[in-house]
Amino acid sequence: MVPEEIRKRVEELRREIEYHNYRYYVLNDPVISDAEYDALMRELEELERRYPELVTPNSPTQRVGAPPLEEFGTVEHRMPMLSLSNAFSEEEVREFDRRVKRFLGVLHDIQYTAEPKIDGVAVEIIYERGVLTVGATRGDGYRGEDVTQNIRTIKMIPLYLIEDEEPIPEYLSVRGEVYMDREDFRRLNREREERGETLFANPRNAAAGSLRQLDSSVTAKRPLKVFFYGIGECRGREFRSQWEVLQTLPKWGLRVNPFVELCENIEECIHYYQRLLEKREEIPYEMDGIVIKVNDLELQRRLGEISRSPRWAVAFKFPAEEATTRVLDIVVQVGRTGVLTPVAVLEPVQVSGVVVSRATLHNMDEIKRKDVRIGDWVLVHRAGEVIPEVIKPIKERRTGQEREFQMPDRCPACGSKVVRLPGEVAYRCIGLSCPAQLKARIRHFASRRAMDIEGLGEKLIEQLVDRGLVKDLADIYYLKKVDFLKLEGVADKLAQKLLGAIERSKDTTLARFLYALGIRHVGEHLAQLLATHIKKLDNFYNIRKDDLLRIPGIGPEVAESVVSFFRDQENRRVIEKMLQAGLRIREPEEEVAEKPLKGKVFVFTGALESMTREEAKRLVEERGGIAASSVSRRVDYVVVGRDPGSKYDKARTLGLQIIDEEEFKKLLGIE
Repeated sequence: MVPEEIRKRVEELRREIEYHNYRYYVLNDPVISDAEYDALMRELEELERRYPELVTPNSPTQRVGAPPLEEFGTVEHRMPMLSLSNAFSEEEVREFDRRVKRFLGVLHDIQYTAEPKIDGVAVEIIYERGVLTVGATRGDGYRGEDVTQNIRTIKMIPLYLIEDEEPIPEYLSVRGEVYMDREDFRRLNREREERGETLFANPRNAAAGSLRQLDSSVTAKRPLKVFFYGIGECRGREFRSQWEVLQTLPKWGLRVNPFVELCENIEECIHYYQRLLEKREEIPYEMDGIVIKVNDLELQRRLGEISRSPRWAVAFKFPAEEATTRVLDIVVQVGRTGVLTPVAVLEPVQVSGVVVSRATLHNMDEIKRKDVRIGDWVLVHRAGEVIPEVIKPIKERRTGQEREFQMPDRCPACGSKVVRLPGEVAYRCIGLSCPAQLKARIRHFASRRAMDIEGLGEKLIEQLVDRGLVKDLADIYYLKKVDFLKLEGVADKLAQKLLGAIERSKDTTLARFLYALGIRHVGEHLAQLLATHIKKLDNFYNIRKDDLLRIPGIGPEVAESVVSFFRDQENRRVIEKMLQAGLRIREPEEEVAEKPLKGKVFVFTGALESMTREEAKRLVEERGGIAASSVSRRVDYVVVGRDPGSKYDKARTLGLQIIDEEEFKKLLGIE
C-alpha cells in the first residue's frame, strides 16, 4: 500500500514541475533556479523509484520516452484539421477580404488576427480534465497518426494544463505546430554527418522525422518546440473570438507565438506581413508566410468551409523558396573527415532572391531514394542560410537522355580508394594526404565557432594548400606576411589583417580547440562536455575509453573516436607544433575567472556597425553571458543597433536596461 501522504506529494511534485516548465518554456520567466528545479525532479524520481505503482505516462520523469512501438495507431479528428487556401500577393489578400464581406453582406471593416505561419508539423493534442491523453498528427485532416508517446517528450507541451486565473475545461482539443529552430537543425545535421547518418533536408523535415519515431526515446533527444494557434473542440469554456483563444491558451500553459497581432482591417494585416517579412531572417525558426483569420468566431461559423478549406482564413505566403531548374551534372565534394558528398550542378536559378547554381544531394542513398539523374528537371529548395537542396526530380519531364550517377571508386582530389564502411551511408576517401580533406579541415578549424580566424575563407585556403604553404593545421600559425602576398587577391592591408586574426586565435578555450580539431562525432556540445570533465589538454593523451564513458552524454562511438584521435602520433605532432607556435589554451578554471558577464542575459535588435550579430553573441558567450533570442524579464541587457525591431518596444514596456553598441563594447572590454 502506498501511504496517502506519498501519493499526495507525488501529485504535488508533478503539478509543481509542470508549473515551472510553464514559467520557463511558455512565459520565459522562471521563478526558481535550475538547481531548485533539479531537486524537485530528483525527489519525484526517488518517490517513483520507491513506489513504481505510482508511475504514470504523464509523469514529468517519463519525458525520456517509452518502449518502442511496432506501428502508429490512428486518431480520428472530431473536427477536421482543414488546410488553408493561399494568397501570393497583396491584391489576392484584398480579394479575400472582399469575398468575406460579400458573403457576410457587410461593407464595414472586418477585424482579423494575423499570425506567423510556422513551417513545421501540425498536431492536435487532447486534454481531458486538464490531463494530456492524446497527441496526433494532422494526417489527411480527418485522421492522423497517434504520436502521444512522442508528444509527451516535448517539454514545451504541458502534461497537465495550468489552472490559475482560467478554469480548466472538461475537454480541450488544441491545434499547434511542432517545429525545430534553424540552429538546432544545423547542429543536429552536423552531428548526423559526423556519425555518417542521412541528413535531414530542412527544419520541417527534421521535425517531422523526429515526431514520427516509433522509438520515443529518439524523439526525446531531438530539440522540438511548439506553438499553439487554435482550438478544435472545447467543452466547459466558451470563446467569442480567435484573439480571446490566443490570449487564453498561455494561461493554461500552452505556448502561443509572441508575434500574433489583432488587426482592425485587411490593410493592417498587409502591413503586418511586410514587417514580419523584414524580420524573417532574424527570427530563429522557419516561417513561410502569415495566416489571416476572421477574428469573430460567430462570423467564422457563418462563413463555413469550401471543400477542405475555411472561407474565414487565408495563408499569405512569403516569396517562393523553391524553384524548378535542370541538373547539368553531379560532382562530389570531399569533406574534412573524408566523406564524399554529391552536389548537383544546376542551371542557375533565382530562389529566395539569390541565384543558386549548386545544391546538395546529401549522399548516395538519398540520390537513389529520390531517383535524381544527370539531366533531370528538379525542384530546388532554399530557406534562410540553409544550403540549397534538391527536393525531387520532375519525372514527367524526362526525355530518356538522363543518366544515373555513380559514386566514384577513387577520390577526385587525391586518387585514393573510396570505401563505404559497414553501417554508414557515407562513402569516404581513405587517403592520408588528401588535399580536399585538409582544405575542409582548415575551413572548419578557422570557422567562427571554432578558432574564429576572420578572413581566412575558402578561396585563400584553396591557394594556401595548392601552393604547399599549408600542409597541416599547425602550418597556419607559421605563415608570414610574404606568404600571403604570394596569393591572388591579397595586398598588404589584407595580409596584415589575416596575420592579426591568426594571432588573436592563439588565445582560445579548451572547448573551442577540441571542436576546432574536427574529432569525429565531437560537435560543439560534446567538446564543451569533454572540456568541463577532462579539464586539461594533457589529460587527453593517456585517457582511456572507460574514463570517457563515465561522463554523462558520452557514448561508445564518441569515446572510441576521442581515444583514437589523441593516440594518433601525427595528430599529437600537429598539436605540439601549434603549442610551440604560441597557442594558449585556457582551461575551464581559468575561463570561470575570466568571465565578467557570467549569467548575464543579452538580447540584440537592429544592425550593429562594428560586428555581426553572430560575432556579438560569441563575444557574450566567451565572457560567460547568455545570448537569448527573445525579450523577457530575465534579460539583463537589450543591445540596440540600427533600425531596431519589436524587441526594442517590448524591452521599453518591460523597463529593461537598453544599451547602444558603444556601451555594449565597454561591457565587453573592447575599445
